[in-house]
Amino acid sequence: MTLTPLEYFASLVLHDHSIPLFESALALGQDTCSTLDFEALQIEIDTQAQTLKQRLPKEAQHVQRLRMLNRFFFQELGFAGNINNYYDPDNSYIHRVIASRRGIPISLAVIYMELAQQIDLNVVGVSFPGHFLIKLVVPSGEIVLDPLNGQSLSREELEERLEPYVDPEEYENPIPLELYLRAAHPREILTRMLRNLKSIYMDKKQWDRILEIQQRLVILLPDEIVERRDRGIAYSHRNAPEEALKDLEAYLALRPQAEDAESVRKKIDELKPLNNH
Repeated sequence: MTLTPLEYFASLVLHDHSIPLFESALALGQDTCSTLDFEALQIEIDTQAQTLKQRLPKEAQHVQRLRMLNRFFFQELGFAGNINNYYDPDNSYIHRVIASRRGIPISLAVIYMELAQQIDLNVVGVSFPGHFLIKLVVPSGEIVLDPLNGQSLSREELEERLEPYVDPEEYENPIPLELYLRAAHPREILTRMLRNLKSIYMDKKQWDRILEIQQRLVILLPDEIVERRDRGIAYSHRNAPEEALKDLEAYLALRPQAEDAESVRKKIDELKPLNNH
């Protein structure tokens, strides 16, 4: 039996301990490309990894492998940030980033991490405020990189980047940087990718795309009722009052005292007559 794109995505993200990040991130592209060829894209990345692997000296240590991966990824393959069109949704779809070699930090990081894994480098994502990062743990500590260009970031640079996002009264000095440098779980990374897309499509009021994103967020975060509320709102804009009512009523049942409870009730009252027709 052939799975629908949403059923396939649900199967990938079912268990926390076994989410395949690269494949799951690729799967987001099925919303914009129904004929997405997963196998061809995986083969392309595997071939690139094999090319790099053949160049690595047998005794290459972590730092040497990292340097060679950086040179290969950013200079030879030409991956870079799409600075001129940063908010193009294509920057968040892995198949488009592989084709164009342009993306945003998180999508570049997903591809970089897949290549790193294949050359035995345990590079992980870091869900840093404002700008996704990657890091490699080595015997002497951690090397934190910017996935836009592979630049290694010092503690001072990281603290400077963090400053706009942290209330200084919340912590004693210095800011506990380590709190923000923990390894991000694949579920967190996929959530951030989807919320980036959600923000872009919300600005454009593209409700068909927003509904697709919400379907995936509800699958990914089944316990976050706010995502069901947002799916209900998307359904209401797509003339699906029955589905919208189910989601919005479920939200109110769990959050009757929420700040937006009154506006949700009003939306439900507007939808009920439409659902009877």
